[in-house]
Amino acid sequence: MDLGAGGFSEEQFREVFAELQQPALSGADWELLVETFGISIYRLLDQQTGVYEYKVFGFLEDCSPDLLADVYMDLDYRKQWDQYVKELYEKECNGEAVVYWQVKYPFPMSNRDVSFPKAHQYSAFELDHEGQKIHVILAQSTSVPQFPEKSGVIRVKQYKQSLAIQSDGKRGSKVFMYYFDNPGGQIPSWLINWAAKKGVPNFLKDMTKACQNYHKKT
Repeated sequence: MDLGAGGFSEEQFREVFAELQQPALSGADWELLVETFGISIYRLLDQQTGVYEYKVFGFLEDCSPDLLADVYMDLDYRKQWDQYVKELYEKECNGEAVVYWQVKYPFPMSNRDVSFPKAHQYSAFELDHEGQKIHVILAQSTSVPQFPEKSGVIRVKQYKQSLAIQSDGKRGSKVFMYYFDNPGGQIPSWLINWAAKKGVPNFLKDMTKACQNYHKKT
């Protein structure tokens, strides 16, 4: 895909790629939260919202960059392996593909959802770096009128995610992920800590397993 697609600038893609090569953790109070399964998770409190943003660095074995990018981008397949998905689908609205995504939250909390034009949500490019192909994927929510807010579900209005992937030199992938969303409402501290320490590693393990079971026709 061309650089700058989906409303993102070339500089934004390259900043994510640069962090895959050299983590940018200095100059801010990034806290190492957990190290597990070859993955390091850092968090930083966003002073404006009071919500944490996260950076994840590490390696996923037996999951090649091409395969990992395919699994990450395949919304239909994600409904099969991502245990946190309640609803995920797309439909055409005024000639544009629009995605609706609802995420499960533990009872008695309300689920969260987000909607966005698909073209604006996932934008990617492939970069050749020293003979290696690098995948960079950017995601950001955008409000659309085709999916009004649902009763009993809280709409996420701020959501950003970045992912950079390259070969680990073997059969797996070296990855960098940035994640931020403002879920709204009152989220108990135990759930925030669980999501970072257990939820993210569990998601990565599920994604690795999904790569092993993925058979995409080309």
